[in-house]
Order: sequence, then structure tokens, then C-alpha cells
Amino acid sequence: MEKEIINKIKVEIRNRCDSPDNFFGVGSYEHIESVAKHAVELANYYDADIEVCEIAGWLHDIASITDYSLYEEHHIHGANIAEEILQSYNYPKDKIELVKLCILNHRGSVPKEKTTKEEICVADADAISHYDTLPSLFYLAFVQRKLDIDEGITFVKSKLDRSYNKMSNESKEYYKNRRELILSILE
Repeated sequence: MEKEIINKIKVEIRNRCDSPDNFFGVGSYEHIESVAKHAVELANYYDADIEVCEIAGWLHDIASITDYSLYEEHHIHGANIAEEILQSYNYPKDKIELVKLCILNHRGSVPKEKTTKEEICVADADAISHYDTLPSLFYLAFVQRKLDIDEGITFVKSKLDRSYNKMSNESKEYYKNRRELILSILE
């Protein structure tokens, strides 16, 4: 049943990412897919609830891809949207609450204490996903923000640094080699 729910969520996210109303462009799907992948990887590493982490990974940015005006508080709106979606699938209430908590606390720019392993997994997966989705960052820099080459590279490096620095120390160590490889490409 849970795989069926995840597959339905993937379709929902794909449709919202493909919408012309999505400010972040179709590349945002790759970011979300990467977050879900890393959330599962980290859930295995931290011995967290894999299913909750995967669902929260897929839904963590649902508000911002749906309506850019929700971006500043997309973690709050996203938790509410996720609750509605998961209730429509009769997903267990206790797990809905944990998914919502992961979405509420996934943003490194909104420092909140993470009290569960699942929250750490999703927040750190969101941070490291930027290392997987460089094309999306370049799209944001050069197409959306219309930066020149030097400004765009500086923007991307800064985003990668901020993302990495928001991660838990244990996840930083886990992803240290990936970070070094990506940064060497940008030099």
C-alpha cells in the first residue's frame, strides 16, 4: 500500500513540477527526486523510518512548486498540503504527523531543533541534494536570476556552501567526499 501511495505522490509532484506556473522550472523535479533518494539513504544510515523519510522527501517542497508566493513559508504550507494529501490516502495519522514535522523542519534557513532522526534525514537530504542537481542551480542562477557567469558561479558555490554547512555533523562527514568532488569541478 505504501509503495502505491509513494507512486501517486511522485505523479502529483511531477505534474506540479511540469506546470508552467512552477517558478523553479521542470528541473525542480530532479531536486525533489534527489531529496527523496538521499532521505532513504540517510534513513538507512541513521536507522530512521524509511517510508516517512521518503514521503517527506517527495513532499518537502510541494508548496513552493505549486505557488511561488508560498515560498517564504513553504515549509509551513507544505506540511499542511502534505497532511491533506496523506489523509486522502488514509495514511496513518501518527506517520502523517512525523512527515509534517520533517517538512516543517527541513529548511536550514529556518533554524529549528530537530527532535527526530527522520527530521535530520530529510533536512540533510535537502541540503546534499543541491550537489546532485547542479543544472537546477545553474538554471536558477542564469535563467531565473539572470546573473552573469562570475555572479552565477559565485551564487552556485555559495548555495552549495550554505547547504553543506546546515547539515548535521554526522551527515557532513558521510557526504564529505561528494562535496569535495563537486567543488573541484567548479574551480
